[in-house]
Amino acid sequence: MSTAIIGAGIAGLACADALGGPAGDVRMFDKARGPGGRMSTRRVEIDGVMTGFDHGAQYFTARDPAFVARVGAWAGAGIVARWPVAGDDAWVGTPAMNAPVRALAATQQVAWSTQVTALARDGNGWRLTCADGTQTGAFDRIVVALPAEQAAALLADVASDLAERAEAAPSEPCWTVMAAFAAPLPLPDVLRDRGDIGWAARNSAKPGRGPIETWVIQGSPAWSRAWIEAEGAAVADHLRAALAGLAGTPLPLALHVAAHRWRYARSGNAGAGAVWDSARRIGLCGDWLAGPRVEAAWRSGTQLAALMAAA
Repeated sequence: MSTAIIGAGIAGLACADALGGPAGDVRMFDKARGPGGRMSTRRVEIDGVMTGFDHGAQYFTARDPAFVARVGAWAGAGIVARWPVAGDDAWVGTPAMNAPVRALAATQQVAWSTQVTALARDGNGWRLTCADGTQTGAFDRIVVALPAEQAAALLADVASDLAERAEAAPSEPCWTVMAAFAAPLPLPDVLRDRGDIGWAARNSAKPGRGPIETWVIQGSPAWSRAWIEAEGAAVADHLRAALAGLAGTPLPLALHVAAHRWRYARSGNAGAGAVWDSARRIGLCGDWLAGPRVEAAWRSGTQLAALMAAA
């Protein structure tokens, strides 16, 4: 059966992978320019050196036996490594956080820079309309692997009951600041829950990163909600000042500063794992169904694939 998966983050890619890879009749659509989702890495050139900032998920854990096995395979391929400073079971992608997502996407048919804006029934199948007005051919079944808010909007006109389930699991926003400095900061590599700062980490201390002193500073959920509509420059100034307060000294010369607003950063948890509606041939997967962790997103995608196979 032909399958369209809307959203090529870790959940959608795990579902596609479990459905059979390129040999299966699976096509994926994602509005981003390339792999990453909330495991994205921002790359910038600083003083002639290409430098990355993991500005989404900072690390992930592996506890489910199936996911432990997958992470072990990634480690053997050199695309993940342990990062003990964040925890005994913390892992990061190498040389950037999006490495595992890139590896999964490499085996799939993904249409990047393609935002699906509407769904419509076409006989017993589904037709997709994209932001540029184009329509796809009919698919036998569809999978929506998007953050809860985006899933709700896409499903509202064709499956209002499923849209309501997504609306009941809203995400927390997060402002993230990416900063590079001319000298090391007198701080530990990881800081958690320090006032307006929910997380700050020396990104350059992760395995496989470059030589420039780089930091990722993320606002706390409460602070990010309060500042969600603020200008990026004001956010960057405030969170850098908060970091300077923790350092107890003015920060070194900044070589690069940028802010990124994640409206849908930390997912809710609907407690369903994954959803498959066999009558309408619609599947839902994502961390909002299983818990706000990379591992939960992967498990949701693989669980959905199993439900679809059983049907």
